[in-house]
Amino acid sequence: MENYTMEGRTYRYYGQEAPLYPFGYGLSYTTFRYQDLVLSPPVLPICANLSVSVVLENTGLRDSEEVVQLYLRWEQSSVPVPRWQLVAFRRVAVLAGREIKLSFQVLAEQRAVWAQDWRLEPGTFTLFAGGQQPGQKTQVPSEVLSARFSVTGTARPLRGC
Repeated sequence: MENYTMEGRTYRYYGQEAPLYPFGYGLSYTTFRYQDLVLSPPVLPICANLSVSVVLENTGLRDSEEVVQLYLRWEQSSVPVPRWQLVAFRRVAVLAGREIKLSFQVLAEQRAVWAQDWRLEPGTFTLFAGGQQPGQKTQVPSEVLSARFSVTGTARPLRGC
């Protein structure tokens, strides 16, 4: 095997065709609403981590659990990258009619791309938070929020941070 790219070999690189049952797909006995997605700071240095918070509300009549998923998308990259990449997830129990605020950290190394070594690149990124993948055809009863952030500085090897 000489071609080690993952393009066309895994759902993350299929292009516009999404799998029938993507990662995180499932059913619930209630409905959830996501709100107040906050990225801090919205502009960060190349080696910095990103803090993320989101509010999850159980809008249904039953206590239930939700798997909150965070996905990252590179808006421009010097090498091929997935459409989006799972960078965090957490299963949380939420009582009916209640809401909770969740906090996550997206590490700088999760933004690294492979270009003969792991590299961090400046640019614009989009972070998605929800109970499913962004743009999922087979919808579950919750939405996906998105917010953009920027990374400044010059490209450098990950080990240089």
